Amino acid sequence: MSYTELPLLGEILAMAPPSGQPGESGLMSFLPMILIFVAFYFLLIAPQRKKQKQHDKMIKSLEKGVRVKTVGGMFGTITGVKDDCFVLRIAENVKVEISKEAVSAKID
Repeated sequence: MSYTELPLLGEILAMAPPSGQPGESGLMSFLPMILIFVAFYFLLIAPQRKKQKQHDKMIKSLEKGVRVKTVGGMFGTITGVKDDCFVLRIAENVKVEISKEAVSAKID
C-alpha cells in the first residue's frame, strides 16, 4: 500500500460513529451487567427464595404423628416437637432427636 492510497485523517474521522451525550456511554457500558443481574435474579435467586419459603412453611406445619423424610434419607414418624428439634421414631423403641432443618419432606 503506498502513501497515496492511505485514507486522509478527515475521512477516518468521518467514518467514526458520532458521539452522543457524555454520560450516555457510561450507562450503556453498565447495561449488559444490569441485564445479567436481572436474568440471574429471575432464573436463580427468586425460585430458590420461593422454595425456601415453602420449606419453612412445611416445617412450621409439622406436628406429632406426621411421617417425614430427613436430609440423610431416614424415614420416621414425629413423636415430639421441641423448640429447635423434632423427636423422630425410626423403628420400634428407637427414637432420635433431629434438628428441624434436617427434615427434607413430609410423606403422605
